[in-house]
Amino acid sequence: MAGEFAGDFTGDNTPGLLCLVHDIAGMCAGGGGDSSSITADVMFRKDCTDLVRRISLLSYLFEEIRELNKVNCSASSSSGAVSDPEDSWSSDLVLALQSAKRLLSVAMNFNSNCSSDGDAKSIIFQFQCVTWKLEKLLSSLPYDDLDISEEVKEQVDLVRTQLRRATDKYGFMISKMPSDDLSKPLAQEMNQVFGKSLSGLHKQNSCPENLSELGSIPKSNEGKSCSTYGVGSRLERTRSIHASYEVSLSNINAPESQEISGSKNLPEVKKPEAIVIPEDFLCPISLELMRDPVIVATGQTYERSYIQRWIDCGNTTCPKTQQKLQHLTLTPNYVLRSLVSQWCIDHNIEQPTGLTNGKIKKSDGSFRDVTGDIAAIEALVRKLSCRSTEECRAAVAEIRSLSKRSTDNRILIAEVGAIPILVNLLTSEDAMTQENAVTSILNLSIYENNKGLIMLAGAIPSIVQVLRAGTMEARENAAATLFSLSLADENKIIIGASGAISALVDLLQNGSPRGKKDAATALFNLCIYQGNKGRAIRAGIITALLKMLTDSSKSMVDEALTIMSVLASHQEAKVSIVKASTIPVLIDLLRTGLPRNKENAAAILLALCKRDTDNLSCISRLGAVIPLSELARTGTERAKRKATSLLEHLRKLQQL
Repeated sequence: MAGEFAGDFTGDNTPGLLCLVHDIAGMCAGGGGDSSSITADVMFRKDCTDLVRRISLLSYLFEEIRELNKVNCSASSSSGAVSDPEDSWSSDLVLALQSAKRLLSVAMNFNSNCSSDGDAKSIIFQFQCVTWKLEKLLSSLPYDDLDISEEVKEQVDLVRTQLRRATDKYGFMISKMPSDDLSKPLAQEMNQVFGKSLSGLHKQNSCPENLSELGSIPKSNEGKSCSTYGVGSRLERTRSIHASYEVSLSNINAPESQEISGSKNLPEVKKPEAIVIPEDFLCPISLELMRDPVIVATGQTYERSYIQRWIDCGNTTCPKTQQKLQHLTLTPNYVLRSLVSQWCIDHNIEQPTGLTNGKIKKSDGSFRDVTGDIAAIEALVRKLSCRSTEECRAAVAEIRSLSKRSTDNRILIAEVGAIPILVNLLTSEDAMTQENAVTSILNLSIYENNKGLIMLAGAIPSIVQVLRAGTMEARENAAATLFSLSLADENKIIIGASGAISALVDLLQNGSPRGKKDAATALFNLCIYQGNKGRAIRAGIITALLKMLTDSSKSMVDEALTIMSVLASHQEAKVSIVKASTIPVLIDLLRTGLPRNKENAAAILLALCKRDTDNLSCISRLGAVIPLSELARTGTERAKRKATSLLEHLRKLQQL
């Protein structure tokens, strides 16, 4: 496939880049009732999932460049000018994406039981090279020359940050692999491909420039038949876990006896804070929070899955100390596991359990045999694809019931491949089947690892369709699902670009009381991402928010003010808020609102009046000084700060 698009890339390479991105996204899209959305071996499943998601986000960049090229081409034709061929960056990106595609193909077909240690090491190494090269190319793009929008730049920055972290992780893992542990044929192959000695190859920023031969991984498992039941999840989280502005995962972790809902009161608006994980809780290999810590012969503690992978690759030394392991026994570190568990509870982080060889790990570290549960769920999932409407409806209702009961059920339902089938059922003509399917996906999304599988199954367009045209309960749960999925930053981008925001604004205006709450919560979370603010404004959100502020029931004033305070930093939003005659309403809330209402109203007014003398003059004429002075004396701490700042701006205006 190396020369796949070679003949088409004269001048404008963006069609080929988009084609590659779509091909890569399709590799892990699942659907059609596959046994799993990601077919990769457990060893590389998360690596494949993460790489596909990051590359998929680049489609927005290439689409914008393609449209710009069309405009430039048209202008050049009309003027008779001859445009220069596209710079080499696009050709380099083509090679890097082709390498990523080959790597994913190999990693997704990798079987740890049927492959050599050298093959696994080679794949780990190549993940590092691909992520490093992609990050390097994205950082050197001529953004100013390409006239890329701020929204897309922000998306690319997010992808670059994620790729850089991945490169660091792979580099750390490989740097601890002694070069003499590599088989000689593999070492020779790497030296030939990359023209470097292995001793310095895996350090940060030492990956090769030329990735054209990156796909040459020995496929020792080709032609072999291995029947293994590939269950298990790599239970990992990034080192920094973003607190979600009090609207965190804990808010949708409803009691096990009911479905989750996004209809919680919206929080005070503040910048996201990264929860710093204690160093002792981080695995020295992955630099991620340990869920199943084990002690090796040297006394060092590691996450079980990572140290087991290290040992399975043929290593007999301690990664941290480089001492030879006297034995390969892994002893559970129960004390540390208990400390990590308590820390997760204190920080509202759901504790996943582990599934290995038909056994699921309980919170106390012991294992429970779930082979019977797996068999029952598999039988239930098979019924989801049956032709009988009644039988399918009953099966999806049972999946809904199971998915709300426990984290274990959410893991098992995803493991047996239910997610792609449930996504297909979102387009069912049977209203109850559709409603139960979207609610099942909502419940499954509570478990962090399932979020990625739901996204890769291509669920968002169908969820948005349910949000637009489903029953009211289905629309409510579709909105809550979008909120749950949007807790991941990259998902905010995908959901925002899907048309979901206009559908959420419609639900905010015309939905049931609960539907309006769910829509408000989802919109708040999506609008934290700068690129979605403009979409919300263009969808008419300001009109909807103003109606909520002036509604006689006052039932959603908190939600309206919270969302508006997030939007107020956006220039397009400022113009819309002022044009909608919102300032008098905000000043009235300063006088008559509840303490939290006054606080948010002051925050919005401050955002509107910064560097805008017209708006400052307006609030002065409308008599804002008296309620602001009162708020500066008696309000909440945040309200006092906002009111004092506004009064200072007004004082300076009078001195002009």
